[in-house]
Amino acid sequence: MVTLSEIQAARQRLGRAIYQTPCPLSHTLSRLCGCNTYFKFENLQMTGSFKERGALNKLLQLSTAERQAGVVAASAGNHAQGVAHHATRLGIRSVIVMPKATPLIKVANTRDLGGEVVLHGATYDEALAHARELSAEHGYTFVHAFDDEAIIAGQGTIGLELLEENVKFDAVVVPIGGGGMISGTAIAMKESQPNIRIIGVEPEHFASMKAAVETGEIMEVPAQPTIADGLAVKRAGKITSEIVRHYVDDIVTVGEDEIASAILKLLEIEKTVVEGGGAAGLAAVLFNKLAGLEGKNVAIVISGGNIDPNLLSKIIQRGLAKDGRMVRIRAMMRDRPGELAHICQHVAEQGANILEVEHNRAFSNLEVGGVEIDLTLEARGHDHVNQLLSVLWGDGIKARRLD
Repeated sequence: MVTLSEIQAARQRLGRAIYQTPCPLSHTLSRLCGCNTYFKFENLQMTGSFKERGALNKLLQLSTAERQAGVVAASAGNHAQGVAHHATRLGIRSVIVMPKATPLIKVANTRDLGGEVVLHGATYDEALAHARELSAEHGYTFVHAFDDEAIIAGQGTIGLELLEENVKFDAVVVPIGGGGMISGTAIAMKESQPNIRIIGVEPEHFASMKAAVETGEIMEVPAQPTIADGLAVKRAGKITSEIVRHYVDDIVTVGEDEIASAILKLLEIEKTVVEGGGAAGLAAVLFNKLAGLEGKNVAIVISGGNIDPNLLSKIIQRGLAKDGRMVRIRAMMRDRPGELAHICQHVAEQGANILEVEHNRAFSNLEVGGVEIDLTLEARGHDHVNQLLSVLWGDGIKARRLD
């Protein structure tokens, strides 16, 4: 099992090639979460993720022959970029196997960082199997994303940095994919402060570590779509699951809408772009998945920020709609001059903003001469929308919200 001394040695080995990321207090989210909420911003690493800590620690311990032969890794994106960046920097060839559904931005970034990308399989586990095949065929050194002691020790440097903060944390909340980060962080912190509470968070659709800990067996969970693609691991690691059983106090799961809401909160409040896996920890605290944190000092690890811009756009729009800040309403009226201007006047007087207008004359159940008008609006929230609808009905305009 990885030791504290190995994590300390990893930190010395990494030196200034890895950023010591900040961990500030968020006053606004502390109020919303009911605890003193600090964020460890690992999305500020050069490749946008904590993964390069472990990747570099592994690469720096390769023999001369292993460096000359090159390395191969399997990743949904963040480990890929960490390996590619530091392998290129050290003059080592890197081949990265990524699932075919990996977000395009992660594929492009990995190539830009010098990695030779091979797209294979529908899931991380299928990509992993192919990477092992390439390792055996070409003699590459396989760099595992999480189930490797050098990787775990590198990720554990996060825990050492948290221990040096000018605050004593009562709990640390860490996202779990394969378990490398939480394993290293837990060892670093528990060996130094045994009473600190270490909490893991997984997406409901990929709770492989939770299943391994609860059953005592490493089992494969069914693959399901998740916006936390960096945590989409069907089988927990053998090494990491043993460490988690020994050091981690709790593992909870969060849903897709909860993760999306946390992404939006971090974007709006902390002005930081975070991927699905990176927002999982906040989702757990924000949606009360954890008891006993009230008034406590809680560090939440933001593991990465490599999110597809198209997905981020969808999350923003859905989040605004969920909060009632973007809404569609349908009004039915006579198709004659001045009707649209009339409804727009009401919208303006109520302080809402029109984003889009769509007329529907042919495809509706209205009598001839009628029209449906769909308005997409910016509003201040659900109460504001209800107030607008009340005014419209009061003027004889039949209007309703569209889900």
